[in-house]
Amino acid sequence: MKRYFKQTDPTIVPTGNDKLIEEHFGNVSMKYEGCSISRMEAPPGWKEPFQNPEFDEFIMVMKGRMLVKVDGDKETVSAGQSMLIRRNAKVRYSNPFDQHAEYWSICLPPFSLSTVNREK
Repeated sequence: MKRYFKQTDPTIVPTGNDKLIEEHFGNVSMKYEGCSISRMEAPPGWKEPFQNPEFDEFIMVMKGRMLVKVDGDKETVSAGQSMLIRRNAKVRYSNPFDQHAEYWSICLPPFSLSTVNREK
């Protein structure tokens, strides 16, 4: 049995909007329960609802920038920067800027629709 797995075909997670999520490892792609690792692309003007996730989320912005609202605070995270959002924080990710944003997300435990707790 191999003790490694090379990901060559990440799973596209449906979002219902223009954001692209490619999950390389996690619940959606391979039922991996250690963490989830995904590459995201957010077009200008994109935003998602507030959420109260039951996981810690690390984001690393590779291109562009993101606006992250956490518990009433606003933070701009630019290319080359990263941020940790602790579980149970009220958070909203958006890209109100005029440039496409690309970032990576690592969730511990892994992201799932049942633990993200998105507001309607």
